[in-house]
Amino acid sequence: MNVNNHTLREKAEQFHQYHIKGKPLVLVNAWDAGSAQTIQSTGAAAIATGSFSVAAAHGEQDGEALPFHLVLANLARITKSVDLPVTIDIEGGYGRSVSEVKRNVLQIIECGAVGINIEDQLPNGEGLYSSAEQCLRLSAAREAAEQAGIRLFINARTDLFLQQVPEQHQEALVNEAITRSKAYAEAGASGLFVPGLQHPEWIQQLCDQSPIPVNVMVTSPEPSPNQLAALGVARISYGPYPYLQIMEHLKALGQRILTGSYGS
Repeated sequence: MNVNNHTLREKAEQFHQYHIKGKPLVLVNAWDAGSAQTIQSTGAAAIATGSFSVAAAHGEQDGEALPFHLVLANLARITKSVDLPVTIDIEGGYGRSVSEVKRNVLQIIECGAVGINIEDQLPNGEGLYSSAEQCLRLSAAREAAEQAGIRLFINARTDLFLQQVPEQHQEALVNEAITRSKAYAEAGASGLFVPGLQHPEWIQQLCDQSPIPVNVMVTSPEPSPNQLAALGVARISYGPYPYLQIMEHLKALGQRILTGSYGS
């Protein structure tokens, strides 16, 4: 292992303990070593990457277009540059088969991560893996962690709520998410990530019935982080939004500099 195994085990245990229902872990997603160091300096408890941001920072599109060796290299630089636990978004695991997922998760751990996001969306972005197939892939990730001797936090992302715009969400989706949360937990998942879910009543329903901590991504002013905490959320993340806002600021700054209006 390229990192101290004892230290990694301690960070993994620490990261698990940060997921408290009603007192959520707040993650401002980073994309490289520099952004991770900046986030650490703000007093953050942990560092999380977002696949969109990492890909965009490399000039690539989201959706596993960034070669995996660059994902690993970027992760290694992040884990070496900060003292905090690091969790990485590996999209669908960069492999459909159980063996590919297991191999890739082992490499992720070798680079110093103590957590992963792994989603149930199919690689082409159309539809989801069946719950049964995704459970096999989650079990493979857990087997990799056990082989490495690390209590990896596996944040099982379900893209049920990204298949439709929020206005078209139905309670049937919530029921399916609850069903998947139970199956994913049995397969070895540590948490459930539900990007796209915004309805407060359904968030609370999911938090009440999920056997594992629930992660919600903030995409709008409502529900606020305080409201999400009251609903029972255990983890709040911001996905691509920090990167997008920084890039908008850079664009505006560049325009001001190039037009001569900066500092005037």
